[in-house]
Amino acid sequence: MTIHLTFLGGVGTVTGSKYLLEAGGRRILIDCGLFQGFKQLRLRNWAPLPFDPASLDAVVLTHAHLDHSGYLPLLVRNGFKGPVYATPGTHDLCGVLLPDSGYLQEREAEFANRHGFSKHSPAKPLYTRDDATLCLKQFKAVAFEQDFELGPHLGVRFLPAGHILGAALVRFTVAGITVLFSGDLGRPGSATMVDPTIVQQADYLVVESTYGDRRHEVTDAEDRIADIVNRVADRGGTVLIPAFAVGRTQSLLFHLQQLKADKRIPDLPVFLDSPMAINASEIFCGYLGEHRLTAAQCEATRRVATYVREVEDSKALDASAMPKIIISASGMATGGRILHHLKHFAPDHRNAILFTGFQAGGTRGAAMTGGAETVKIHGGNVPIRAEVETLHMLSAHADADEILAWLGHFRAPPRQTFITHGEPAASDTLRRRIKDELDWPCLVPEYRDRIALI
Repeated sequence: MTIHLTFLGGVGTVTGSKYLLEAGGRRILIDCGLFQGFKQLRLRNWAPLPFDPASLDAVVLTHAHLDHSGYLPLLVRNGFKGPVYATPGTHDLCGVLLPDSGYLQEREAEFANRHGFSKHSPAKPLYTRDDATLCLKQFKAVAFEQDFELGPHLGVRFLPAGHILGAALVRFTVAGITVLFSGDLGRPGSATMVDPTIVQQADYLVVESTYGDRRHEVTDAEDRIADIVNRVADRGGTVLIPAFAVGRTQSLLFHLQQLKADKRIPDLPVFLDSPMAINASEIFCGYLGEHRLTAAQCEATRRVATYVREVEDSKALDASAMPKIIISASGMATGGRILHHLKHFAPDHRNAILFTGFQAGGTRGAAMTGGAETVKIHGGNVPIRAEVETLHMLSAHADADEILAWLGHFRAPPRQTFITHGEPAASDTLRRRIKDELDWPCLVPEYRDRIALI
């Protein structure tokens, strides 16, 4: 039996994850993500795939984040009719994220057409809410630690990855050969998520490298949050947090609740202005045992914020001068309600914009954390006079040392380790560390590389 692996995304970038595994006459796509960030990457979302979607036998998802799942509506619209396998948590989160992604794309196209700032006439969404809702019918939920088969001698198992709710390491067993995909690897000792599963053997490994060239801050997250909130409150400003709706938002709410309970920050109102994040938080609390929070902690975390669902209520936040904390998606400021808030709050030096994780190259978040004095939003340049901070310690991705520690549990080196889901410097730095410190054979693949495993 021959096994081929083709890298169709998540290489040279932290977005667009797609890996095509061909084995025993079966074609399986591992992850089906959207490209984000630089324009040349985003254009790949509009280009035809280098294979016929109808030729796929199945899709297997590591987790629900859109850079791993957000292309599914297009895949189905273009002919894929097979099953999409995911953990129950990923299934439920995709039921929120994918329709919301379609809705936001429709809204942004409509907004661009109404205000005339698109280069396309008319601007069109990549896909619609209806496209996303339709693809959900093909999902099949499979629990962690439960073997299932995609064909003769082709078995699969999900193992907890600790990154977000439902996130999985995906282990394929093909005629006795194991191929392991890390997806996004979580961090040990997270305040909210379980540790990633320790793995001791794989013949081939595909491992992420988002933070492959750096270490996370050792500063306590609540100390940093308290310092920023108190500083901004003293000058009468607002803390605006572009948050990832799944994972980071729930961690933020937990830390804010703890800080308020301990009276370490003033009792500023907290607004969760993202219907997607609100729904994701409700799902999170329904999966006790797959994260670290108790039922009581979940309930307290939910109560710390006022949920903002309606557009008019979101607009009212910008009209109010009172100091407050606004958490709104998206986490890299690529779309959604956060853009309207940035237009209002970013020009005022009293305010702060608080990022909570990795900002992919080409995103507004990357520009602002890199010191940009203006960013373009809705066709106009918005000055950035607000304080800009990043809480790297809240990242849900393992850093370089944590990845090396996780790899250190393997009893023997894989035949080959493929380093993916990282920008070029991060992936190559991790490659050198794995080679030098573990003496493993490893490779940073390029876009569309097709490699024979056996």
